[in-house]
Amino acid sequence: MAILIRSGRVYDGSGRPPFSGDVLIEGERIAAIGPQTGSQLAAPASGVALIDARGRVVCPGFVDTHRHADAAVFSAPEFGETELAQGITTTVVGNCGIAPVPAAANPRWREDWYRYIEPVIGTVHEGLPFESYTAYAAALEKLPLPINLGFLAGAGAVKTAVRGFARTAFSPEELAQAAAHIGEAMDAGALGLSFGIMYQPECYSRREELIALARPAAKAGGILCTHIRGEGDSLPDSVQEMIDVAESAGIPLNISHFKATGIRNWRSAIFQAIARIEAARARGQAVTADFYPYDGGSTTLLSLIPPDIREETPAALAGKLAGSTGREALRRSISGEHPGWDNMAASIGWDRVLLSSGQSIKTAAAGAGYADPVDLLCDLLVNEGYRTGIILLSMAQEDIDTVANLPWTALISDALYGGGENPHPRLHGAFPKFLRDYVQERPLMPLERAIQKMTSIPAERFGIAGRGRLEPGAFADVLVFDPASFTGPAGYAHPRERAAGMDTVLVNGNIAWEDGAICARAGKPVWG
Repeated sequence: MAILIRSGRVYDGSGRPPFSGDVLIEGERIAAIGPQTGSQLAAPASGVALIDARGRVVCPGFVDTHRHADAAVFSAPEFGETELAQGITTTVVGNCGIAPVPAAANPRWREDWYRYIEPVIGTVHEGLPFESYTAYAAALEKLPLPINLGFLAGAGAVKTAVRGFARTAFSPEELAQAAAHIGEAMDAGALGLSFGIMYQPECYSRREELIALARPAAKAGGILCTHIRGEGDSLPDSVQEMIDVAESAGIPLNISHFKATGIRNWRSAIFQAIARIEAARARGQAVTADFYPYDGGSTTLLSLIPPDIREETPAALAGKLAGSTGREALRRSISGEHPGWDNMAASIGWDRVLLSSGQSIKTAAAGAGYADPVDLLCDLLVNEGYRTGIILLSMAQEDIDTVANLPWTALISDALYGGGENPHPRLHGAFPKFLRDYVQERPLMPLERAIQKMTSIPAERFGIAGRGRLEPGAFADVLVFDPASFTGPAGYAHPRERAAGMDTVLVNGNIAWEDGAICARAGKPVWG
């Protein structure tokens, strides 16, 4: 079927200013594109479906290279609606070292790992194809995908599958086994590798181990995306650590959700970290970053536990915190400094740590009669396991704006699917919020530049061929919308409000979203 999108304001994803014109689609690809004046596209032939785009923006589908939808793509009924309502036509899963694959390969650690990552990716149901990346990729091929989807190998998932949550380094045999898992992921079509070295068990990994894990991805031409070791006091050094690892492994580096956390680091540490990246780029190293447009991040409750209090499994930690000795040890530790670890309780305060109920830990503790928020923290970990997610209001808006305006950054959502009724609002609203905040309301950049950060920049960075631009021969992932009406009402107080105002979304030449509903499941896996 041929489709002619007529008389739109065309933003091709390159960052160039728009032009008034038409886009002709034949099958799954763009056949022709051009300005109206003198264009051969102005008079459609018989049998061509027309989309009237007068007064509307026409641009490439948004490419979100950081959504934790690894399991949701198989099991969440709303997957696809949440994304298409925002104009997301392509996404990448497996970030921050967190993935359900290949945990099923090792029954000893499988359930502990699934519970550990539940606040991030949601519940992992039995029977899903998570024993190997080959099985995962094959299942994606058979799935009626609402959007295009690619994946990264997650180093945390690999490390847990090989040796659980142990603090010690890999043995040579274990390192070879881990590298084999990553090599198998790349052979199965992974776009690259992700680290999450703030989290267990990756926080115990050191330079040589990280380099060895990155090399199979480098050999296959993939990218390394990393949640760095520290985003607060140690931000510049943590960025440098990953620059050095990527340089030694010979792999392009992308710093995930680049930011500075902790009040004392606002308006200072981010500039030191930027200087490290720009120095590497000046030497010719491929180093980039991404960001989300919120002043609060989201993670698991376990991230508040200092390194000296952690146990090898979350269950063992819960057992320790059930007793008075463990609680007193945590109380002493959490009030102190730990070099290389971001103590969020100390750096932003309990009043800026929000539970899934929407209340801060400080407010919730006082309301429940706790004299010290640490006791509430302990009870949550003991009684609810390690499934509790939190929102950390840890960033300065000025720092976010600085990162957003860098020429080498791209927009992401970092959407979490395990937040229950109170997820972080970035799940439903990151992309419309970015356009409304940075283009419509303040404004801090022109629309063509904002669209570039959501289309061609992330697609090219991850090697997603044929997407992110409107040009002849490209896949026909196309949006039609009015920026003045496109809105993402989700916020911290009402996080589940779905985006509105996206008129039409085409995925691979099919009308996939119209009148606020899914019309077709036309997505495809995107392979490295």
